[in-house]
Amino acid sequence: MTRVLVTNDDGIDSPGIVRLATVARDAGLTVVVAAPCAEASGSSASITAHEEDGRVYVEERQLPDLPGVEAYAVAAPPALITLIATRGAFGDPPECVLSGINRGANTGHAILHSGTVGAALTAAANGRPALAVSLDVGLSPGGPPHWESSARFVGDLIPVLRRLDTPVVLNLNAPDKPADEVRGLRHARLASFGMVQTQIEVDSGFVRMAVVDETSLHESGTDAALLTEGYATITAISPIFEVSQVDLDGVVEAVGQLKS
Repeated sequence: MTRVLVTNDDGIDSPGIVRLATVARDAGLTVVVAAPCAEASGSSASITAHEEDGRVYVEERQLPDLPGVEAYAVAAPPALITLIATRGAFGDPPECVLSGINRGANTGHAILHSGTVGAALTAAANGRPALAVSLDVGLSPGGPPHWESSARFVGDLIPVLRRLDTPVVLNLNAPDKPADEVRGLRHARLASFGMVQTQIEVDSGFVRMAVVDETSLHESGTDAALLTEGYATITAISPIFEVSQVDLDGVVEAVGQLKS
């Protein structure tokens, strides 16, 4: 049976991670939940953690809505959690990773800054396919988030993820509306910028902030544009890779001649 890590950047207490883990469990996967003990939005693929004597704080949790599922609150961003999970920090290493459901869209090239997508990219960079899942709640949601609008697609995408023969990231975004009002799932290319959720500290609390490029919301066929039109979107993303088209041999040769 496939073992899956479920993580996020909204924190262990987010209802989104419970929805995602529930879908994975119901799909027959062996689930372990490990997520930040506090908000870590906008953390990208950071591996900076709160350490004491070189040790990262980890607390085993019991999630009321997920009886029998292993769960850990970790004083670290989701990319580090994913990295150490692949090294056996929470039992047997996972074969794939699910990240989310994020409270806020992650679209376009701005996903570089997303903790949700950063965890998924870290998984792929370490040989595991991953699915990043986000819900476009915006800054002024009209009510409780419609988590089911993202969750409804996850069950269908898990078999796709398990069939992948290369470690890539599938990036799923859904509009925050009732599931029966979502116009369907569309394959989308990344917008030139898009949107990402991050946070800024104000006094002793936190304010959620969205970084959005309005122009990219109107780029036809992109994830940002299709999302605003009421579609859920899916995009395949490659982790870090070497570029072979640049003639570095020529550069090295030229630099070597200059030094001699």
